[in-house]
Amino acid sequence: MAISVFDLFRVGIGPSSSHTVGPMRAARDFALTLDKDIAITRLVVKLHGSLAATGVGHGTDRAVIMGLMGEAPESIDPDSIEARLASLDSGASLLLANGQQVRFSRDNDVVWDETCLAFHPNAMVLTAMCDDRVLTTNTFYSLGGGFYVDQAKADHGDVGEDATPLPYSFNTAAELLALCKTHQLRISQLMLENEKAWRSEATIREELLTIWHAMSDSIESGLRATGHLPGGLNVRRRAQLLHQQLLHPPANQRLIVSSFTVMDWVNVFALAVNEENAAGRRMVTAPTNGAAGIVPAVLAYYLKFEPDASEADVVDFLLTAGAVGILCKKNASISGAEVGCQGEVGSACAMAAAGLAEVLGGSPSQVENAAEIGLEHNLGLTCDPVGGLVQVPCIERNAIASVKAINAARMAMHGDGEHFISLDKVIRTMRDTGRDMQDKYKETSKGGLAVNAIEC
Repeated sequence: MAISVFDLFRVGIGPSSSHTVGPMRAARDFALTLDKDIAITRLVVKLHGSLAATGVGHGTDRAVIMGLMGEAPESIDPDSIEARLASLDSGASLLLANGQQVRFSRDNDVVWDETCLAFHPNAMVLTAMCDDRVLTTNTFYSLGGGFYVDQAKADHGDVGEDATPLPYSFNTAAELLALCKTHQLRISQLMLENEKAWRSEATIREELLTIWHAMSDSIESGLRATGHLPGGLNVRRRAQLLHQQLLHPPANQRLIVSSFTVMDWVNVFALAVNEENAAGRRMVTAPTNGAAGIVPAVLAYYLKFEPDASEADVVDFLLTAGAVGILCKKNASISGAEVGCQGEVGSACAMAAAGLAEVLGGSPSQVENAAEIGLEHNLGLTCDPVGGLVQVPCIERNAIASVKAINAARMAMHGDGEHFISLDKVIRTMRDTGRDMQDKYKETSKGGLAVNAIEC
């Protein structure tokens, strides 16, 4: 299976890659397959498993409706969603991607069924009808990170695998390190050669910088925004206030040791991105929405505090981070509904740690060590969002993991690459831990903080 870094880093909208981005893409593709010459009188959206359990907080129904209208996560105007939904709720017809108009009621045509289907906990069934007759129906599974497959592919074990031949194909970190050693390549160099199987080098560099600019825009937007996040928890945005304190510290804090201030910058970058994500704004999956702040925060930290940082470093950072994300996706999961938050924040922490170690000049072994440290110390992390919203503990969790990624990279750089537990073993442990984890701790909001937090 060939996975590109551009499969992991995708421009989209919040708050969830598995509950928002994937369902929107699936619904759009479903609508485009409908025969525009056959009258449709009703559309039924049935959400299953985690999509039902936390779909309200994640805006899954909204995402599916936008997808049916032909919108894509990377191009939709987030500011247009509320007005369009209000118009629909007021009695306007739903204009499908194939040009047809159909009456649609969110109360009657969206069904929330927490029963998990066998293939994956993130499932939805879309059905088009003419009166009482089913015209077509399909089941879609959102696999995390915006990836999805339909029932036919699931039945054949086809999870959207790309068979593109790569010059340096690898399935494990051990294979990756062996290839680097044999061909005397850094991890970023090897990944660049693999990416050339799909794009020219110039295009790769240009598109990775575009990804970074989208990440950076998300940071900047988050640093400007104020007020409370939507959803009912009344969580206050903090990034703007912290940013102002860093720019204009109170008089009694002017002598604070600068190393603490550096950590504050990392925190504010991560908070900014994830507050934007929680508000349903534009951001980049890295590798998911729920963990979208970690890679940008660590990269922004490097660019701000490393005097010799360059655009070439941005490309190398993202290529290396992508290599680790590919390993996590191939050998475990990046879906919180499948393995808990260790698959999202844990994978992102490992990715950011590896990217930082690479641009700091780390050897392939040191980079692998950095990723291993970052992931190892997120093992067992549950996904228990309060109210089904990607706010508590998700936003702070990204800030904590960003600092952890930097520490992991620094620890690895102080070593020689030799370490006791390999990245492959940690990824395998994440997979096994996720399999053993109770479902209530895997993005259902039925356990942990989700049930112990007091909502006001």
